[in-house]
Amino acid sequence: MRIFVSGCIFLAITLGGNQFVAKNSFVPDADTAVRVAEAVLTPVFGKKQIESERPFTAQLEGEKWIVSGTLSCPDGKGRRTTSCVGGVAGVEISKSDARILSMTHGK
Repeated sequence: MRIFVSGCIFLAITLGGNQFVAKNSFVPDADTAVRVAEAVLTPVFGKKQIESERPFTAQLEGEKWIVSGTLSCPDGKGRRTTSCVGGVAGVEISKSDARILSMTHGK
């Protein structure tokens, strides 16, 4: 009986535990939005691909962050240029709870 009561108390504490709610938002600024975006993009598109699209920029539109990479490619002279054809990763992130609303990659 004691085990049953202890189990019920444990479940009540576990299931009814405190939830953390951010004061303003879980993604309060552009820097945080970029870090979240890179964290979700890397496992999908690969570390090398995502690192090649840095720097990422983030703009707040209403209650969501729009994060996108920067297109660059070799210029044939050992440097990189943004004058090239291709696509970059993009992520929409909910400002209030950090949900990933969409994730894309252009071609």
